[in-house]
Amino acid sequence: MRLSMLALCLALAAPAAPAFADEPDFAWLAGHWRSDNNGRVSEEVWMAPEGGLMTGMGRTLRDGRAVSFEFLYIATGADAAYFAQPGGRPPVRFGLVSQDGESAVFENPDHDFPQRIEYVRDGDRLNATISTLDRERQFSWSWTLQD
Repeated sequence: MRLSMLALCLALAAPAAPAFADEPDFAWLAGHWRSDNNGRVSEEVWMAPEGGLMTGMGRTLRDGRAVSFEFLYIATGADAAYFAQPGGRPPVRFGLVSQDGESAVFENPDHDFPQRIEYVRDGDRLNATISTLDRERQFSWSWTLQD
């Protein structure tokens, strides 16, 4: 009986896990995003966040041929971070620096390029920009949500 009481007291005294509402919300990023400009197709597909992880992938096609791909994932917990694996190479970590209802910014000042990754959703459009921290070098994409 004493052992049971001790176990109950220890369980009640243990800190509770953070509520999901306190963690960054990336559900707005989920979906199949695509652009098609003059034979150049760019797309990213993101699964809904679940279990502390959101997985994605991207590819670029030119004239119907794949010219690049990457695996992506976001650790969605209290220490949220974005991981990119262009061409299937080892992952590079970008820590979350800001996030609100429909945008997020991730940075890694030690990486050569990019150092900053930003996503902004505007209705059925998703805009992404990769850049250096000073934004002197940057590239942007704009995709439309597919059905």
